[in-house]
Amino acid sequence: MRLAGQRLKRTRLIQTERYVVAVEVELVIPPDDPSEPCYEAETVHFLREVKERAERGDVGWLLQHGKVYTVVEAA
Repeated sequence: MRLAGQRLKRTRLIQTERYVVAVEVELVIPPDDPSEPCYEAETVHFLREVKERAERGDVGWLLQHGKVYTVVEAA
């Protein structure tokens, strides 16, 4: 179900031990309460999937959906 309201695109960072993944998601500013943008259910599920796949190291899938940054250990 799509929420009514203005839609904005924003980049969100998902961080795990090995990766940081930058993905673009859509936020909705509902007309009833414009003080705070919110996510639709599909977006929340997508963000969870990104985190789970980053934890498993599924870099191929992550690269199809955003930018992937790898943690580099200090020497």
